[in-house]
Amino acid sequence: MAGSSHGHTPAAWTGVTIAFIGFCVSGAFMVMAQPAGFWAGMAVVVLGGVVGWVMRGMGLGQPKEAHKALVEQQREPAGVKS
Repeated sequence: MAGSSHGHTPAAWTGVTIAFIGFCVSGAFMVMAQPAGFWAGMAVVVLGGVVGWVMRGMGLGQPKEAHKALVEQQREPAGVKS
């Protein structure tokens, strides 16, 4: 995966950061036994996914050509030279 640049985009970093913050909020409110805060944190987790998806749609994610090249590279059997 190192050669594919998987996840090294502004869309990925932003989406994961927002989702991580939501996860931390949910965890804190779960320990404090506050269901409303827990669900608010879960909403932030979902928001992180939506923000990442929108940013990818705006062109800040990995280009689709990179996905195609990775899939073609993985389909070749090991040891076969092109």
